[in-house]
Parts: sequence; structure tokens; C-alpha cells
Amino acid sequence: MKNLILTGIIASATLVSCSTVQSLVQNTFPYNATVLVSTGIPANQEVSSSTTASNVQSWFGGNNNAQIKDVRISEAKVTLISPSNGSLADFKSFKVYVSSDGTAEKLVASRSDFSNSGNSLNLDIGDSGYLDNVVKSNNLKVRTVYVLKNATSSDMNLRVSLNFNSVPAN
Repeated sequence: MKNLILTGIIASATLVSCSTVQSLVQNTFPYNATVLVSTGIPANQEVSSSTTASNVQSWFGGNNNAQIKDVRISEAKVTLISPSNGSLADFKSFKVYVSSDGTAEKLVASRSDFSNSGNSLNLDIGDSGYLDNVVKSNNLKVRTVYVLKNATSSDMNLRVSLNFNSVPAN
């Protein structure tokens, strides 16, 4: 009888701990894109740049059945790579969209206040809901849209860093 009770307690503890650990474990995967802001782009004009997120596909192999779910954007950041004397204060607004094949585009991050930004700034996360279908698609696209306060006098290179969170699928 003691063995039966002890076995029941161990089995219950194991099941509870496994499901607790699984619910606590979140996968985080990054995506980085480089955006070139060319010399001479006029102020107050919306400019768009798109990239294909091929490194995300290598994590899932373009497999819609990847063992993750509840994918959400958790962090978005824009960093000025060059020129070293540049500043993100030259921007009026910045938006980041993700889509599958350029369709069903979702706004995941944006920012419209660059006043005290220096050369790196976290973007405001949008309420884009779950991104499972977009991130697990074969052709994830990331599109950045920005507006400058003043025309640029030299090329600027930016890095847009996105972090996605997910939980393991059961």
C-alpha cells in the first residue's frame, strides 16, 4: 500500500512539474534586418523598405507544423550602425510590419517620438495578436516604413532587431 501511494505521489509530482516547466519555458528567437537610409531622402516623405526573413525560416524549415504556438512580438529595437556621428533624432516616425508573402500585413512595432533617442531606441510594441501563421510561413517579410524630420546629408545604416516569443505546442 505504501508503494502504491508513493508511486502515485511521484507520478503526480512528475506530471505537474513537466507541465509547469513546459508552460514556463518560452522560446525566444531574434530577427535582425539592416535598413539603408540613402542620402537625399526628403523630409516628411514616407519611405518603405522590405526584406525577406530567411533566417527565421531556417529555425522552422518553412514548416507550418513547427512545434511552437502563440508566437508574439516581444521586443523591437532600432539601432543606428553608421555614421558614428548620426542620431535617430533625425526620424519623425518609424514602423515595422510583418507579413506572409506581403499579404495580411501586421504592424508589430512603431515609434513617433525620437527626441532623446541617441543611436539606439526601443520601439513601441503593437497589439498584433498571435503571429503563428505569419512567422511559420514560407515567405516571412519584414517591412519598415519611416519618415525623416530633415533630408539626409549622408547614408545611414540601421539595424532593426525583433524578438519573437512562443510556447511549445502540446
